Amino acid sequence: MTTLTDKIVIVTGAGTGIGEQVTRDLVGAGAKVALIGRRIEKLQDAAHGLPNDKYKLYSCDVSDREAVNSTVKEIIKAWDRVDILVNNAGINTKMRTTADIDPNDWDRVININLTGTFNMVRAVLMTMREQRDGIMINISSMAGVRASKMAGAAYSASKHGMISLTHNINQEEWEYGIRATVICPGEVNTPILDQRPVAVPEERRERMIHPTDISAAIIFIAKLSKYTSVPELLIKPTYQQF
Repeated sequence: MTTLTDKIVIVTGAGTGIGEQVTRDLVGAGAKVALIGRRIEKLQDAAHGLPNDKYKLYSCDVSDREAVNSTVKEIIKAWDRVDILVNNAGINTKMRTTADIDPNDWDRVININLTGTFNMVRAVLMTMREQRDGIMINISSMAGVRASKMAGAAYSASKHGMISLTHNINQEEWEYGIRATVICPGEVNTPILDQRPVAVPEERRERMIHPTDISAAIIFIAKLSKYTSVPELLIKPTYQQF
């Protein structure tokens, strides 16, 4: 296992849930983290109490390609490199079926979940190639493994796309020392549950995967040697059928 001391990590969707937890755990493991999110207030809350020299905050919508490119350039200018990218930013909508979802909501889900991941990958790719080293960890979903009516048409499609994109990166970039992993969680107790059409009972939330579980998986992958790749990882609550 390698050390994460002074590794430079970018985490998208870092203001809440998985992104907030993995940021704290990465800093705890010695890494320096660039937190990216749409709302700077959420990022400030997520970084509260962390050592000032271990993080930087960037307000950026990952679906905005120009903003992504300029933000990543700022990060590289500040810290010279990018060792690990965690693509965690994601949304869903209340109305989810193919018949009911507003086309604008479809576009928004695809643009953030899938195109946003692509934008981030492209923004760091040349730097990782020059380094001949880099890890990309994409947070998909069990809805990306098989379509889910509960998750909805747009969300399922976006998460399927993230899985395919991850495998393409591995096929195309391994000679540059770049490794990509897609993590496909089952139900996770994060704020995105608030977007479900039917409220989720607290008892069920407690039985779900927690952000600490996904963060532990990310840390494990990040610490593997540069000659090791984990293309895909599925994690689910014990009650959830696969």
